[in-house]
Amino acid sequence: MIPPGNILFLLLLPVATAQITPGSCSGCGPLSLPLLAGLVAIDAVVSLLIVVVVFVCARPRSRPTQGDNKVYINMPGRG
Repeated sequence: MIPPGNILFLLLLPVATAQITPGSCSGCGPLSLPLLAGLVAIDAVVSLLIVVVVFVCARPRSRPTQGDNKVYINMPGRG
């Protein structure tokens, strides 16, 4: 379920974009090639770190079972 604050934001987003006039960006310009390549490389490294952390945290861990050497009456095949 979307919280009410987010719905209000989504409804007001077109109004906010309509208020921006084209060409009103001061100081904007094309990115240099080394800066763009650095941003792409940093994004790739951060994405890879996120994938590794999720993989490490989500993998199943094997825990030793306690009392595995006990034989119970109602457990056929254990003795």
